[in-house]
Amino acid sequence: MTRLILDKTIQPQTTVTLTGEKTHYLSTVIRCRVDEIIIVTDSTGTAYSGRISAITKKQTTIEIAGPFDQNNESSLDIILLQGLLKGEKMDLVIQKATELGVAEIVPVITERSQLRTTRKLQRWQKIAEEASRQSGRNRIPLIHEPEAFETAIVSQGLNKGIIFWEEKGAPFSAAVAELKNENRIVLCIGPEGGFSAQEVRAASQNSFVVTSMGKRILRAETAAISAVAIVQYSLGDISAVP
Repeated sequence: MTRLILDKTIQPQTTVTLTGEKTHYLSTVIRCRVDEIIIVTDSTGTAYSGRISAITKKQTTIEIAGPFDQNNESSLDIILLQGLLKGEKMDLVIQKATELGVAEIVPVITERSQLRTTRKLQRWQKIAEEASRQSGRNRIPLIHEPEAFETAIVSQGLNKGIIFWEEKGAPFSAAVAELKNENRIVLCIGPEGGFSAQEVRAASQNSFVVTSMGKRILRAETAAISAVAIVQYSLGDISAVP
């Protein structure tokens, strides 16, 4: 069933009128028709059943019925601190991490970051919205402005976290076991070239568990997707019974 995510609150038994990109998506991309039933999720993450009562290339009218009883969000909030990556690698991480259910993504500038500035925030937000819609999520993850890595780890406060370092660290399984009672976890993945020893020490001093993903050296984008998937399986909802 078609799902639409809006950036405003809505109420049952009301009418919503859409223009611009949203109506283009409904009318041209997926070719919705009058009387088609869709799922409309508002900014609070509440899903509603809606019927398209009128649709053109410029405007769509949707009659909102009652709540749609489906919540595809994970009970585990994962915050991904991802070292800025070049080219389309960052796009891939944001898309796949969103599909896997992350709550927030913080692009971070590290000592070895080859990319230190970017104007892609709006692009990343759009990628996250499309991935949320495709995967049936109720929420779009929050994509932060890029910030310095050491600033980012301090700003996470009391949230427990894991930093991945290819040189050494506790086994990933041991790190996951240590965080089994947490409902909010920060995962730190470095850029091309990984984290420096100084950055790893800083994270460790802020209560992050230093770990590795085994003997093989993974590309940054592979490490990010794998880490989120493993944590969701071990502590989140991937292994949950539907």
